[in-house]
Amino acid sequence: MTALATLTVPARSDEDANVRPLPWRRMAWVTWRQHRTALIGVAVLFVAMAVAMWVVGLHLHHAYAAAIACQPASSFTCGDLVNNFNGMYGFLANGFILQVVPPLVGAFLGAPVLARELESGTFRFAWTQGFGRRRWTLAKVVTLGVVVTAMAGAISVLFSWYYQPYFPAASAPLYVSKGLPIAASSPFAAGLFDLRGVTFAAWTLAAFAIAVLAGVLSRRVVPAIVATLAAYTGLVFAVGGLLRQRYVAPLVTSRLNIPDSAWVVTQQWFTKSGRPASELVLNQVLQAAPGQLFGKGGVPKSVTVWHYLAEHGFTQVTNYQPAGRFWPFQWIEGGWLVALSVLLLAASAWLVRRGGTRSSRST
Repeated sequence: MTALATLTVPARSDEDANVRPLPWRRMAWVTWRQHRTALIGVAVLFVAMAVAMWVVGLHLHHAYAAAIACQPASSFTCGDLVNNFNGMYGFLANGFILQVVPPLVGAFLGAPVLARELESGTFRFAWTQGFGRRRWTLAKVVTLGVVVTAMAGAISVLFSWYYQPYFPAASAPLYVSKGLPIAASSPFAAGLFDLRGVTFAAWTLAAFAIAVLAGVLSRRVVPAIVATLAAYTGLVFAVGGLLRQRYVAPLVTSRLNIPDSAWVVTQQWFTKSGRPASELVLNQVLQAAPGQLFGKGGVPKSVTVWHYLAEHGFTQVTNYQPAGRFWPFQWIEGGWLVALSVLLLAASAWLVRRGGTRSSRST
């Protein structure tokens, strides 16, 4: 085993050392000095997003207020104002541009925190300056983790304000009074739920914690970045596709008028006997339907089709999550993500301390 492959440290552990440990404020200053470039880069990224959302959001809210206040509702002027509001549904509104922020922050800020010094060997010098393995690790990960989580939380609050006119509760007056289509989203919409409330900050912290642990395990910056992006992507798909919908048991209904703000988890047609009806069976029934069921090009008129199937003994059962569960879901997801982050960071600190102790004994 070569010297570079181990964590070579003084023989005595942190608790046994007679050297007076440096105060935490000095360790925070050292952390800033070492990672100020990455922190400034992250801050510039967040500030740029905040300015963009603020400027575009002011125009968006102004367009919404003008459309709501316009009278009479049936006039061409009001129609133009509503269309102008709908036309502002741009790249910021869909939220996907923010989805890449947590993994990027984790990969390029969290991965090098410990991996760079482990890779270069400079950690040996740091542990002889009164820092110690445990304090050295905690000073870095706690300070940086708190900072990036706070910045992500601020962006999340601003994004919630920016997106507010697009929610059905806010934009419903346009639909009711103007009778025109509107751009509206459910608060549970994919790519939107985890950008609001507490989850965006929690996901950012989780990405940072994943990157820190990847850095400790690989002891190389580039492999840690790759591992972070892969692990984070897998976690996002697992949560969005499997876990989130099971936080609370969904409501079940056979009604057709599900609120637009609800998250429809599953929808299935059933026969009179209670068995699931396949698409083949439904198509066979619809092919025998009267001609008035279909519009131009044979496109079904959905409401009429639903009633026609219901009259022939079919029932559509919908499992959905109502919009009123948004905040319970937010606290559930944010809570377990924070717990996971704490566990990963604790594992990183334990691995650093354990690795250093084993190396000192073997020296």
